[in-house]
Amino acid sequence: MADLLELTATEMTAALERRETTSRDLVAASLARMASLDGQVHAFLSTRSEAARKEAEAIDRRRLAGEKLGPLAGLPVAIKDNLCTSDGLPTTCASRMLEKFHAPYDANVVEKIRAADGVIVGKTNLDEFAMGSSTENSAFGPTHNPWNLDLVPGGSSGGSAAAVAARMAPLALGSDTGGSIRLPASLCGVVGLKPTYGRVSRYGLVAFASSLDQIGPFGRTVADVALMLQVIAGWDGRDSTSVNRPAPDYAAAVRSASAQGLRIGLPREFFAAGLDAEVERLVREAIAVYEKAGAKLVEVSLPHFAYAVETYYIVATAECSSNLARYDGVHYGHRTAEPSDLIEMMSRSRAEGFGPEVKRRIMLGTYVLSSGYYDAYYLKALKVRQLIKGDLDRAFAQVDCLMGPTSPTAAWPLGAKTADPLAMYLSDIYTVSANLATIPAVSVPCGFTAAGLPVGLQIMGDVFTEDRLLAAAAIIERERQDWQRRPGMLAGDGKAVQT
Repeated sequence: MADLLELTATEMTAALERRETTSRDLVAASLARMASLDGQVHAFLSTRSEAARKEAEAIDRRRLAGEKLGPLAGLPVAIKDNLCTSDGLPTTCASRMLEKFHAPYDANVVEKIRAADGVIVGKTNLDEFAMGSSTENSAFGPTHNPWNLDLVPGGSSGGSAAAVAARMAPLALGSDTGGSIRLPASLCGVVGLKPTYGRVSRYGLVAFASSLDQIGPFGRTVADVALMLQVIAGWDGRDSTSVNRPAPDYAAAVRSASAQGLRIGLPREFFAAGLDAEVERLVREAIAVYEKAGAKLVEVSLPHFAYAVETYYIVATAECSSNLARYDGVHYGHRTAEPSDLIEMMSRSRAEGFGPEVKRRIMLGTYVLSSGYYDAYYLKALKVRQLIKGDLDRAFAQVDCLMGPTSPTAAWPLGAKTADPLAMYLSDIYTVSANLATIPAVSVPCGFTAAGLPVGLQIMGDVFTEDRLLAAAAIIERERQDWQRRPGMLAGDGKAVQT
């Protein structure tokens, strides 16, 4: 066959079933691509080459023997490195604090991938403890955008998005606390879904902000994302926030996608000041495709949208301060060398183990939770969070989904926002509301800038409507076929070479 890695995950599955290729060949191609390109992209923090090859060969033997295989049988999968794995790879969260930590168990989603016969090829880079929008906060160096290596891939799940965009793996998992799946999906030209809070178990996900975190899939196409979501969705008694609700047939929803009668809400606040003109044009052109295909466009308003970023960064940092208090140099994680007493051990261990952005968020969170400021900041933010959710609830009473940009800009240069935390935080302006309201949202490619950079269309829906969101995303994908465009570094034409 031609280049195996140009196949989508669903195409790979079909080729395997027809015996046109083998899992061994797919995994070998994935590992070879990683070896060839990851020195430039830095999508992975660790790989499991030999174990992956052996698993692939075992799956091939089972297939030849006529055994029933799982839905991911033989497919290479990349895992964000804040998901616990017990297979010998560390779970670092891209932090010196956990550089040598080996989890004693698998995350629920990892268990499900293994049970579905997926082959995990490695763990991907991220902003430290998933705190960032560019994957520049990693203690082990930034990830580069495959479309232009001088640019960021988005964050915090930038390694997973870059791995899929660079065809190193057809499927990947990330986590999304305020846009950490959708933003890198947009900037890297792939599909990324944040499911409803509770749809996917968080057991084994290293916590950042527990009321906001959610695990979700990346893929080159909507059908690929539907395939992965079908595997990881479902109730888990080890996660107290997991919802015991059956998952629909996501693949069937994608296959039957139609714009006829679809009511699309356009929040006027999504198309205001701060949105790059080229991004707005591409997003509006994509929405026009839906209208031409039979959808009805409805202008809606989200009056409290203006407070979403501030609300998010109070709630998220407060929960971050609480969750990261466990890293004290006592039970596990980094411990400073030869401390003189307990207090010095804790303070020095944390100072040495955490990077600047994590320290910033811990301090902000500790401040808003402190005596005298709890009511003024944290309690008020919780009230505004409910107002934001109320705005979205009223919007979904009128429409089936909301559409707008995923990111206010296309990918930006490495280092351009690292000195200005506020500018970096505003990269999440269109994504944080979904996390605050616990609703699902997906980013799907909707065009390219004049500089050849991908732009994402964000589609948001009411709780547990992932099937409708994926069906809606499949429409623009089918009409535009943007997913077929390849980063320059894959074509060898120099467009993604650092200058």
